[in-house]
Amino acid sequence: MLSLFFRQAACSAARQTALRRTILAHILLVAGTAHVLQLGPRTAPALAVFAQILVVAGIVEGAILAGWRLTQLPKSQALEFVLVSPLRPGRFFLGESLVGLARLGLVTLSGLPVLMILNAFGVLGPLDLAYLTVVPFTWGAITGIGLAVWAYEPLWVRRIGHHLLLLATLVYLVVGVLAGEKLRFWLLKLPEPLGEYTLHTILALHHHNPFGLSREWAEAGALAAWPRALAVQLGAMLLLALLLWRGASRLQGHFHDRHYRPAELADRNRGEIGERPLTWWAVKRVSEYSGSINVWLACGFSLLYAFRTVAGHAWPAWMGQSIFQLADQVLGVAGLATALVLLAAVPAAFQYGLWDSSVQERCQRLELLLLTELNAWDYWHAAAAAAWKRGCGYFVVALVLWGALLASGRAHVMQVLLAAWTGMLLWALYFALGFRAFSRGHHSNGLGLTLTLVVPTLTAVLYKLGCPELAVLTPPGAVYGATEPFFPAWVLGPTLMIGLVVWVVRDSLLTCDARLRQWYDNHHGHKAL
Repeated sequence: MLSLFFRQAACSAARQTALRRTILAHILLVAGTAHVLQLGPRTAPALAVFAQILVVAGIVEGAILAGWRLTQLPKSQALEFVLVSPLRPGRFFLGESLVGLARLGLVTLSGLPVLMILNAFGVLGPLDLAYLTVVPFTWGAITGIGLAVWAYEPLWVRRIGHHLLLLATLVYLVVGVLAGEKLRFWLLKLPEPLGEYTLHTILALHHHNPFGLSREWAEAGALAAWPRALAVQLGAMLLLALLLWRGASRLQGHFHDRHYRPAELADRNRGEIGERPLTWWAVKRVSEYSGSINVWLACGFSLLYAFRTVAGHAWPAWMGQSIFQLADQVLGVAGLATALVLLAAVPAAFQYGLWDSSVQERCQRLELLLLTELNAWDYWHAAAAAAWKRGCGYFVVALVLWGALLASGRAHVMQVLLAAWTGMLLWALYFALGFRAFSRGHHSNGLGLTLTLVVPTLTAVLYKLGCPELAVLTPPGAVYGATEPFFPAWVLGPTLMIGLVVWVVRDSLLTCDARLRQWYDNHHGHKAL
């Protein structure tokens, strides 16, 4: 029975294309990061950052390859036929989960040849190869399955979890950012048993996670760190097993809640529909899982970073600075602002508002939409409103960081204005490309990964190679270069973006309706895997 799930995934052209693109992006990320960090036999800090970046990549890939499909499956009412078949809901969830984890494993293993090359040059040891392969895969699997479990939980559980995560975010900002290396000094002010217990608890949480473990693995060496790494890995595998069990037990209940639970209108404000019902629907759709925790975390750290940038040497001595100094070395204020602009552009590139996860669902939606008087501008407005709803928080904080550069004297007014302008150009370009893919029926995952991961990595490599004239030709490079010392080649970057935006927007709006109808004619009634 399990082979049927893998056979269907192998026969799906769309899933295979997405897998190949993800593998290519992963290989480029591993090779590019290793080159940018200039890994060597005795570069422990660079190795720690390299391992942490691979963990982040694994988390993102797990969310895309495993979590996304599992969260979309209950949205289709066709799942009801499976739920009443001899194939039980729990086994169905486990089968789909194993397929997603297998795809994640293939992506993770695709970076192994690059790691083996580093091993051949003496940069990595044999244990390093195992660590840099197993740990990113494990936490990517936990993220993917965890996202599905979070989506499957009842509404009241998600509300309680949301408040707990907000509290955890606040604790992290106070303990991990404001206190930082001064944490012991802060906690010693508490009564002795409470202070010591709190300190040991925080230190245990600090070390027993994939990022703290990666730092210890690089600094202390594989032989010294492997016992703790094994303990953390066993705990992570136990957590993954619990998540799989919970997801398998909640699939049917979540399906019933989604399709048969009465609508509760008294406890939420649905807003006015107005004269653009498609826009109202798209905004409500992306607001169901708004990712506000990520916004609060990014905004909280960025605001503290902005305050520290403005304060400079006047920053209080009893507050931590190590994490800000690390941020200065890795990204800097301008780099972090560029990263926030990219985060703001993620919903624009992936087209969360109008894009459907399967051909069947898209055919069902277009069957209704194409019968209305909606035109290309209506689709455009709905997609733009939904994308901006999800990403505007990141862009506002990027403006705050640029304001901190201005207030601290690190940038002039014109540089800040140019940075904000190029940031808007980047968002507009990513949205235009995403909308063009939507109107042509192309999957947005490959395009979104290319725009939000591959292009920024290429930009970082070009800057590291000492080629800013080429780096500014990319959208992230143009945003970052706006706050750097001016050179004439920078003008080419925004100019290319403007030309590309105008051409893509014009082409998309002129052909949107015809392309949607052509796609519907080609796919309606056809077998789709």
